[in-house]
Amino acid sequence: MFSRLYQRLRYAPFLCQLVVTRRCNLACAYCSEFDHVSEVVPTDELKARIDEIAELGSFGCEFTGGEPLLHPDLVALVRHAAQYRFVMLGAITNGFLLTDAIVDGFNEAGLGELQISVDGVRPNEVTYKALNVLRGRLERMAKRARFKVILSAVIGTGVPREDIETIVRFARDHGFRPRVLLRHGNDGQLAPSGETLRPYADVPRMIGVYHRDSIEYREQMVERGESPFRCRAGSRYLYIDQEGVVHWCAQTAQSFGIPLHQYAAEDLRRQYYTYKPCNARCTIGCARSCSLVDRWCPQPREADDAGRL
Repeated sequence: MFSRLYQRLRYAPFLCQLVVTRRCNLACAYCSEFDHVSEVVPTDELKARIDEIAELGSFGCEFTGGEPLLHPDLVALVRHAAQYRFVMLGAITNGFLLTDAIVDGFNEAGLGELQISVDGVRPNEVTYKALNVLRGRLERMAKRARFKVILSAVIGTGVPREDIETIVRFARDHGFRPRVLLRHGNDGQLAPSGETLRPYADVPRMIGVYHRDSIEYREQMVERGESPFRCRAGSRYLYIDQEGVVHWCAQTAQSFGIPLHQYAAEDLRRQYYTYKPCNARCTIGCARSCSLVDRWCPQPREADDAGRL
């Protein structure tokens, strides 16, 4: 028993993100994690993956896509996951399909938090995820939701600094948790140039006391274009795609992949110590925040047995 507890505390995931469908109702120009043709993953398969995530000892489970609200059984999936009492049980959505009935369903099912990213105040040629489009849905949700709502502003989608400030203020005014993200390319690396980022140098500090994602790396990215860290993806953070394959993250799917049903404690331990060469310019906030607690532990510079595709 003590050995299993040690293994969980030492190497188990803080967060597993589970793709329920790659399909999305939008087509943001910078996003590579969606299509318009994929079917939803069958509910029974997803429930089995939730069971496997729990068996690995994960402290968190989060549903993602594509757009997870396109899955007709998402509320039921949340209810199934809630039985495991994950420390964090969440979902990520663009917010366009939110209804009062879905919010009430999440309340009843036991959702812990919902993440929504807003790229600007008004739609532009890059994205339609704009505060002015979502304002009504967000205001209704603020009155009904019993779960935490994280509203993220995204730097690097061509919107002015004033838009980012407006989104952060809106989040605070409505009881949401504000967050600031940096846009990444299809490889997960920082996309905007230093010149583009300079006007936003002090924006990350606007989120105030909310330090879950370690705002220091964003400031370093803005100032220097990189922020090296010891990435524990494959251990502390797992990205599980629509086929049920574990990756370091969505953007490194070609570098590492092992089917979830084959993933075991030894894989968690191995990936904990595996060096990820993409770390310095990575803007995948989940990988960074989940790696933060282990920043003191050494990590070899060369990967060993990186994956068994």
